[in-house]
Amino acid sequence: MNEEHRPFSSPVDAEGTKANFDANQRKLHSEGASSLWRQVSNLLILVGVIALIIIIGRLL
Repeated sequence: MNEEHRPFSSPVDAEGTKANFDANQRKLHSEGASSLWRQVSNLLILVGVIALIIIIGRLL
């Protein structure tokens, strides 16, 4: 393909792309797909920690 008429194109880094893909695959296999339940549970944990900080702050 003639690259002269594509001023903003850069060659694809095949090794970097493969490394990124492999890292994403390892993350997917170790953690699983991000689901609604995981997001909701993380939000509930965060709200609980904030509530605990507020309660401790009012007691002191």
